[in-house]
Order: sequence, then C-alpha cells, then structure tokens
Amino acid sequence: MSLGWILLLFVVLLALFGLYLSITAGRLDQLNRRVETSRHSLDTQLLRRLSLSSDLAGSGLLDPVSSLLLADAARAVRTAPTADASARDLAESDLSEVLRAIFATPEDVAQLHALPGGAQLANEMDAVTRRVEMARRFLNDGVRANRDVRNQRFVRWFRLAGTSVEPPTVELDDALPPGFGSR
Repeated sequence: MSLGWILLLFVVLLALFGLYLSITAGRLDQLNRRVETSRHSLDTQLLRRLSLSSDLAGSGLLDPVSSLLLADAARAVRTAPTADASARDLAESDLSEVLRAIFATPEDVAQLHALPGGAQLANEMDAVTRRVEMARRFLNDGVRANRDVRNQRFVRWFRLAGTSVEPPTVELDDALPPGFGSR
C-alpha cells in the first residue's frame, strides 16, 4: 500500500470516529431533554395529586380523622422547600402513605363512590396516583439511560457530556393505594 492509501484510510477512519462521537453527543443531548421533560411531567402530576388531595380533604366526604391526616400531609408537601429534593420527596412519600391508609380497601373506595361527588374525586385520585407512578418510572428510566451513555469510555474521555450535571433519580414512595386495585 502506498502512503496515499494509508493516509486516505486514516482520514476515513478518523471521519467515522468523529461521526460516532457526534451521534453519541446527540444521543446524550436527546436523553438530557427526555429527562427534563419527564421531570416536568412528574412535577405536574405531583401538583395535580396535591391539589386533588387538598380538595378531597376539604370536601367533607371523608371522616374527620382522614380529612385531617390528608390535609396535614398535603400542607407538608406544599410547605416543603423546593430546593431540598430529599425533603420534598419525603413529604410526597408521606402523602402517598396517607392516601394508602385512606384507600386501604376497595370498600373504602366504594364508600366514597356512594357519596355525592365522591365518585368523581375517587376516580380522579385513582387516575392521578397511577400517573404519578408512571411519570416517576419514566423519569428514572431516562436517568438510567443517561447515566449509561455518560459512563461510556469515549463519552468520558472526550467530555461529551460537557458541563451538564448528571441527573439524579427521584426516589419517593408512590405505591398505589390498595383500595384502587390493579387494572
């Protein structure tokens, strides 16, 4: 092989490697956008659950103890510092625990359904708790995919992640209340 062919082969391989790095950087950028979108979606669903919990606590449809517990849990979420993710996640987990206690059995949900306006609130609460669970799952899946790409050797060596911070997972208790059952 002549020097010209070796040089041409080297340039082609270098161009292919540059293309690979470019595609990987684009993938990482896409995953960053997916994580941000998922985080906004989770925040939206958590706000809907908070609003619905406050509405349910003040509706007079629950017994006084359940209403008070739900109102306190909702207040704790509302007053949790937004800058402290662990405090907010803990407050959201406490709200999930209270919802599981209130809707512990299908009979608890049936009692709420029997009251005027209760069916709508119960159905909305069922839907929003499921959406919170799904939104958190999507977010954490995106974060894991992002971390997998960030941990690739060439991404680290060539600093393709730039100055962006590695996104954290959201660890909160969002288990569905058993009274809603599984679909």
